[in-house]
Amino acid sequence: MRIDLHTHSRVSDGTSAPADLLAEAATAGLDVVALTDHDTTAGWDEAAAAVPETGVGLLRGAEISCTAGGISVHLLSYLHDPDDAPLATELERSRTSRDGRARAIVDRLSGDFDLTWEDVAAQAADGATLGRPHIADALVAAGVVPDRSAAFTSILAPSSRYYVRYHAPDAVEAVRLVRSAGGVPVFAHPRASARGRIVADAVVREMADAGLAGLEVDHRDHTDADRARLRALAGELGLFVTGASDYHGVGKPNRLGEETSSEAVLEAIAAAGSLEVLLP
Repeated sequence: MRIDLHTHSRVSDGTSAPADLLAEAATAGLDVVALTDHDTTAGWDEAAAAVPETGVGLLRGAEISCTAGGISVHLLSYLHDPDDAPLATELERSRTSRDGRARAIVDRLSGDFDLTWEDVAAQAADGATLGRPHIADALVAAGVVPDRSAAFTSILAPSSRYYVRYHAPDAVEAVRLVRSAGGVPVFAHPRASARGRIVADAVVREMADAGLAGLEVDHRDHTDADRARLRALAGELGLFVTGASDYHGVGKPNRLGEETSSEAVLEAIAAAGSLEVLLP
């Protein structure tokens, strides 16, 4: 089986509708795909309805924005109960904060660039939580940068004077919340140093003590040395290892299925989660 455990739809910051994402996964030769939009489960129902037609299985999930000592951490949560109140409340708080943060970034940018909030909103699907990816798309549309990647490495980078922080739960507490909601937590791209500062191994150990299940090792933002180090750490802590594309659609180089996870890992996630994997 070919399994991609990290993708995004336009419900957060991807460019494809959830159903279209599954159709694209079928074209890419995938058997199972995880929909992991940022801090939301709003795309689950549409994606689930597309499983029979596309023939692609669906692992329902989310990518939770967290922090550890001021460093950004992304936690993938698989098969959790979307109605679990503590986790749902935390995700809603993050989405609300993300919207306010996006407006603050646009305010800063508008002093130097011909950019408005309406320009950014035009880049997102109805109901999506606006964030940096949509601002990046607006900057591309305005001719300020050539593509999303260029925006993220310059104008929208954490070191930029336009950058604004937002609310995110502590990473260790987020792991506990996911487990309490019946979910399976996996640390996304933990050594993606090109995105900014990365946490020390000691933080990963704390997360493991709280219930972390796995590490996303095979990811385009990891070097061979990163992957070797993460595999060793996963072995030490008894965590499983995943691989995934972190696909967002148009505007980023990531391609569906460029990194994949094993069937054994899928089975481990299915056994530990509170929801079933939806198969055609």
